[in-house]
Amino acid sequence: MAFTNATKETSALAVTGSGSWISLHTADPGTTGTSEVTGGSPAYARKQTTWTGGTSDGSVAGSAVVFDVPAGTYTHVGVWSASTSGTFVGGFALSSSTGALPGQATVTVTPTITVS
Repeated sequence: MAFTNATKETSALAVTGSGSWISLHTADPGTTGTSEVTGGSPAYARKQTTWTGGTSDGSVAGSAVVFDVPAGTYTHVGVWSASTSGTFVGGFALSSSTGALPGQATVTVTPTITVS
């Protein structure tokens, strides 16, 4: 079934309306948000994004978020309803893995929800 761009945009906005807290993961978070980063100094924490609808093409971008992370490899992003606990909305792969970071670092993510 093919959807119109307006329907795609409405669907993407519905997803972003369910959560604005972004998480970072070391593996695919699946349907529950597993493999979320922990630790570090300064400590890792979820970051809030501001979603902006846009071109009615089924894609909604969020503002960039910067995570403090310990050494590791980061591959996926998640969307949550709250800064801690909350409801896991969904996840997706980063456009490129960070590779193995050898020590404390920051990772910047600009989340985008696309319905195709």
